[in-house]
Amino acid sequence: MRSFGSIRKAMVLVSLVCLFAVPAFAADPIRIGEIATVTGDFAAYGVAEVESVKIAVAEINAAGGILGRPVEVIMYDCRTRQEDMVNAARRLVEQDKVSVVIGPSGSGLCIAAAPVFNRGKVPHIGTLPTNPLVTVDEKGQVRPYNFRICFLDPYQGKMIAHFAARDLGKKKAAVLYDVSSDYSHGLREFFTKSFKEYGGEIVADEGHREQDVDFRAQLTVIKDANPDVLVIPTMGKALPLAVKQARDLGIEIPIVGGDGYGDFMWEIAGDAMRESYWVSHVDKADPALADFFRKYEEQTGTEAMEFMNAVMAYDSVYWVKDAIERAGSDDPVKIRDALEATKGLKLMHATLTMDEFHNPKDKDGIMLASDIATKKAVFFKKVKPE
Repeated sequence: MRSFGSIRKAMVLVSLVCLFAVPAFAADPIRIGEIATVTGDFAAYGVAEVESVKIAVAEINAAGGILGRPVEVIMYDCRTRQEDMVNAARRLVEQDKVSVVIGPSGSGLCIAAAPVFNRGKVPHIGTLPTNPLVTVDEKGQVRPYNFRICFLDPYQGKMIAHFAARDLGKKKAAVLYDVSSDYSHGLREFFTKSFKEYGGEIVADEGHREQDVDFRAQLTVIKDANPDVLVIPTMGKALPLAVKQARDLGIEIPIVGGDGYGDFMWEIAGDAMRESYWVSHVDKADPALADFFRKYEEQTGTEAMEFMNAVMAYDSVYWVKDAIERAGSDDPVKIRDALEATKGLKLMHATLTMDEFHNPKDKDGIMLASDIATKKAVFFKKVKPE
């Protein structure tokens, strides 16, 4: 594995955010690590996760903690960089001695740090990393200490293909993806395979890199190919920029994307978001989420724009709470065993059962549709591909 330097260097590269305040307890705290993309291109997602973890931990501590002990969170900003992700993981495992780590949402980030968690025998839960390699290695072997709370790219890619082919009735798809992203690469691969199985054709397949901001050359090629649907399996600022530039070039076909959607996209793309559809892990209008969103707005002064990240981070804390209580200990190995044995756990957004590959079983997928009037993506339909 590539060397990323000493722990001392990690302290320069990775920002340590203050420990979350807890009420007075007689017992020592249970220490949970969190890694988030608080700065960088994915900052909107990371900030939502940090605020949501704060809400969950405050609730738990106010109710007496876990096993009668307070919960203390140590959070590092990995700045959307794999090097910083690895250094943050090392710090949490080797020096901070946390019992479990939550976040972030990026597949490439979680994959990069997986060896650290497995060598250190500290369980890690990804909030929204959908690439299969987050929880299994290249040989298909389960990574013992890696888990996720979201569904995977194979399912998500099939959802997009099913929706485009069956619900929208499209036959010719173009793809614009990030060649430097594990998430984008995987989603493109699984969409392409499934769309062909549904009788569709890929008429253009164009790539860009993570830091690119001008996609007009690729979009011109796409326009000339005359597709009837454009699939953009990316995330971060590239996503709304690509949508806006597509519309500016006169591409008026439906646009479909994965779970990289966030309400922040409207600030960049505006009305260019028309006739666009996005995979979601949750329905923001679900009444079961209303109290959480109210608390989020009270705490932050703003609504949870990156609501998928917010919900997944919040529920990850409660999954950890349940695992520690079933383990009867904050020992990382025992927590790992309890996470793996999770069955029928009722969380805020779904009921969670782990499969043999450390992924949730049988979670419904949701398609959102962009609503120009409200500048939101709203519930469109549940999708369970054949």
